[in-house]
Amino acid sequence: MKGNKVSRRSFLRSTGIASAGMVVPHLKSCAASRRLNIAVIGVGGRGEKNWEACKEENIVALCDVDDALAANGFSRFPEARRFRDFRVMFDQMEREIDAVIISTPNHTHFAATMVAMQLGKHVYLEKPLAHNIWQVRTLKRAAQYYKLFTQMGNQGHATNGIRSIKEWYESGFLGEVTEVLAWFGGPNFKPGRYFKKPEHYPPKGKEVPGTLDWDLWLGQAEKTSYNPCYHPRLWRGWYPFGNGLIGDWACHTLDGPFWALDPGIPYLAEAEFRTPSPEGFIPDQSTVRMEFSPGSSKTPVVFKWMEGGLKPEIRPQWHVDTLPDTGMIMVGNKRSLITGGRPDEVGLLISDQERETIVRELPEKTIPRVEGGPQQEWIRAIKGRGPAPGSSFDYAADLTEMILLGAMAQRTGKCIEYDAIRMSVTNHQGFDKYIKEPVRQGWEYGSELW
Repeated sequence: MKGNKVSRRSFLRSTGIASAGMVVPHLKSCAASRRLNIAVIGVGGRGEKNWEACKEENIVALCDVDDALAANGFSRFPEARRFRDFRVMFDQMEREIDAVIISTPNHTHFAATMVAMQLGKHVYLEKPLAHNIWQVRTLKRAAQYYKLFTQMGNQGHATNGIRSIKEWYESGFLGEVTEVLAWFGGPNFKPGRYFKKPEHYPPKGKEVPGTLDWDLWLGQAEKTSYNPCYHPRLWRGWYPFGNGLIGDWACHTLDGPFWALDPGIPYLAEAEFRTPSPEGFIPDQSTVRMEFSPGSSKTPVVFKWMEGGLKPEIRPQWHVDTLPDTGMIMVGNKRSLITGGRPDEVGLLISDQERETIVRELPEKTIPRVEGGPQQEWIRAIKGRGPAPGSSFDYAADLTEMILLGAMAQRTGKCIEYDAIRMSVTNHQGFDKYIKEPVRQGWEYGSELW
């Protein structure tokens, strides 16, 4: 797999897959006492947070398309080999790597993760899991097939708060929950934040900085001229690269209710409201509603996502005068709970009188707690010291699919009727391009397997 020319033949050969069939590798847990050999793809930004949490392991390779953003990581691990292209890294160091941390923009998650899994590497991947629904489904199947330990980096899933949400709901403490309301104060377009409006639409091409390999940054995405409104970190507001604010934050904010209620995949996602925006760019404000069918023993539920400063109307039974800028409410017919943007801390919307006695009624803690955060949970699993990570691809894929449907409704301004079994939009033509996006030649990873 040399440089940008990874042939399908060499790729299949390197992973042990021949035309006669596929060989499933056995799951190999590393010795509990041995330090893991970890490669990092995406060294700056979120990558720094992730490798910092794994710094006691053996960081053997650092891969980033931008030398300037990766400089701190390069300095921190001077013995690690440096790469710009993860394909070259795997080609040269495949046998030296146990596990991989991937913290790149959304549109490049899939290719790097597929290569890592096909080479038998355990993966910690930033949220959301991938950029489109087909990629999400494929990563889930690949993780099951290769029997690897995987973890999506929605940190709140490793907290005490999200476990309280699930315990409170399953004990009946909240009663029936048929409505989930989530809101976020952003996107914030002020300087230094994660979203920025360009001077022109589409953005005009600019000179590529000498520290950046722009072609590698684009990865699977369509060829586009460089502009600083995309990189660094401003890609989130552009649908070809990110999935908007809902893609950036709903993996946190909706994680608690999705885990507790286990509603499945929405059959409907509708943009109830959105302000106008240029093609391919996020709106200033929007409201998205997602509806779920009842299971054999479940009540139908609606999730509503609001952003751009929009909030739910305060209800008398919540006993509050104001709501925070960002949060989530699970509306129960006995009690309602509230969190912030992440499910780390959980509160109850109850009267002062009930609050005085509620401590005695709180359900028992039945779900094991996680120590050291999601990265350490992942490492312990690989070493055979603990259970599979809570936000493994098996769980995270469904959470992300729900969010990607919401992002699709926001992007198109449509009401989308969705057939999850067939993975298709049933009431609009031409939506396959959002479910499985076209990729540039040379980046067609995964399609030969499924």
